[in-house]
Amino acid sequence: MAQASILNRSLELAGTLPALMVAADRVAATVIQGVHGRRRVGQGDAFWQYRPFRDGDSASRVDWRQSARSRHLFVRETEWEAAASVWLWRDASPSMQYASLRGLDTKAVRAELLTLALANLLTDASERIALLGTGMRPITGRIAVRRVAEAMFAETRDAAGTDTAKARPLASLPPLMPLPAHGTIVLVSDWLDPLDKIEAVVRYYASAGVRGHIVQVLDPAEEDLPFDGHVKFEGLEAEGQHTVRRVETVRGAYGARLAAQRDGLQRLARPADWTVHFHRTDRPPQTALLSLYLAMADLRRLNAA
Repeated sequence: MAQASILNRSLELAGTLPALMVAADRVAATVIQGVHGRRRVGQGDAFWQYRPFRDGDSASRVDWRQSARSRHLFVRETEWEAAASVWLWRDASPSMQYASLRGLDTKAVRAELLTLALANLLTDASERIALLGTGMRPITGRIAVRRVAEAMFAETRDAAGTDTAKARPLASLPPLMPLPAHGTIVLVSDWLDPLDKIEAVVRYYASAGVRGHIVQVLDPAEEDLPFDGHVKFEGLEAEGQHTVRRVETVRGAYGARLAAQRDGLQRLARPADWTVHFHRTDRPPQTALLSLYLAMADLRRLNAA
């Protein structure tokens, strides 16, 4: 099955990095101490905050005293649980189902591969992970990776749906969900949406004290526009068709527009102290994963704390 293949590839990809990363004393030490703002071991029982009850939470986690003060249910979170959690999200919208050449991963497959490989690395470092927007409670261990994979594949299956009337296309931007301060999110997409919509996502999470990492995944044709002559372009999300009679004449303007989009991503991320990573599907995924994992180790922030 394609799903099993992606999961197996993610395990192999994650397995190529520990020799480079975990064996390095400073990175290993950073991970052990908590590379995502985790408090010291031994303080995990201290109260952190109340948050709204979400689908997937057990009834036993409800703080009934706090909930009795309003019309809503609240869950009591501790420092360890709140600060040590990483929420993962990958764009599975129709536009991600693009590959310009036979044998290349689609953007969706590469996004899932990177997300699951990162999930493996994080759980190996005892981090708690969850898939954003699913109501999953952040957990660690191999079961966490399996649950993230199952949730991702279920979303994709439901979105595709054999019954087009019941199919639920997935959004190209991450959902805005209440997350605890000092948590971390990793968002993988092609990030070709209008910058003002992306800015709303970054502002929402950054204002809540959530640290973030943005990964842009593009097909090589989306970067290089290698076509010549008369070409008809058709969007994968009902954008319609657009014909360009001499593509080579617009290649320069297209490249400038893409560069402006990338500059915009970095401009949005900079004030929030988020990181941005660029990857294309004809290049080894190890490079992007290594860059992202190093950024999450965040040695500069830890030393400044």
